[in-house]
Amino acid sequence: MRRMATLRPMRKVAVLSAGLLTLALLAGCGSDDKGTSDALSKSDGRAATAPAAPPALREQAPKSPKLQEDNATEVTAERKEVVTGSVDITTADPIGGAAKVVDRVEAVKGRVDSRSEQPGTDTTEPRATLTIRVPADKTDEFINGLNGVGELTSVSTQREDVTMQWQDLDARIKALQASVDRLRALVAGAASTADLIAAENALSSRQGELDSLTARKRQLDDEVALSTLTIELDTDEPPGSEPDNYWSRIVDGWNSLLDALKSTGAAIPWLGFLLLLAALAWVARRIVRARRRPATVPSNREKPSSATEPGSGENQPEKGDPGTSGAESSGTEKPSATGKDASEEGDAGEDASEKS
Repeated sequence: MRRMATLRPMRKVAVLSAGLLTLALLAGCGSDDKGTSDALSKSDGRAATAPAAPPALREQAPKSPKLQEDNATEVTAERKEVVTGSVDITTADPIGGAAKVVDRVEAVKGRVDSRSEQPGTDTTEPRATLTIRVPADKTDEFINGLNGVGELTSVSTQREDVTMQWQDLDARIKALQASVDRLRALVAGAASTADLIAAENALSSRQGELDSLTARKRQLDDEVALSTLTIELDTDEPPGSEPDNYWSRIVDGWNSLLDALKSTGAAIPWLGFLLLLAALAWVARRIVRARRRPATVPSNREKPSSATEPGSGENQPEKGDPGTSGAESSGTEKPSATGKDASEEGDAGEDASEKS
């Protein structure tokens, strides 16, 4: 019984709490419906008096056509481009055409960085090559004006966007310039020698970086302001393309004769050298032949002895002795025959040595 008496008050409290919660929910729904109707009735007025959007949202909001056009023009004006190209021109007189190109470059306030000309010969055709710089905004107009110089056989241009590179250099230069200004102030107000030396060292380093970046930016500005064009002028006629007639053949023959004479004149010094070598070879051959020639065979003729000399009176054959006189006469004739044979053999040996 006590337990039942205790649970009854608790049930009453729970029922009351549930009723209060239900009333609160109904009241909230009613206020929301009223607020919604009020919002719908006053939507036009609130749209007119709505607070300004945050800056971030304003930037993301769609812009009017006029603002978009102005911004596009501003971006285009800040664009940095480097223009390069090449032009091939065919003309009957490349050297004269190069002079006309130079005149046109000077007319648009440009400059010629390099110029090369090659006159025509019998084996090579005339040609000219120029590297010019013209204002970037007049590049197309200048190229179109080259039609008066000759026939444009090839035109090529390239545009490189260097906007980011230019902006990076500009920002770094500004930062370094501010740092240099601060360091100069520190140098001017240095209280000690150590502070002065440290500030001057830092200032020298920053100043060097600033000068380097300034030079790079100046070069980039020059490349942006003036486009670079390479112009080549040549002729479409091959070298030596002349009319073939009788007179031209005579001229060609005369030129060939002159070329042959020139070649012969160039070979004359070598001919003299060859003649000198031939003379030396002939002298050497004569010397060798002289050394190889055998000695002359001596005569075998014996001198008569004193016993047989005429007038001695001894051993002289008596007159009327035919045997003795015949023997003696035959004996005196044999040596002479032997000497003659020896001399003939010597002459034959000399002839054989000469033939060898």
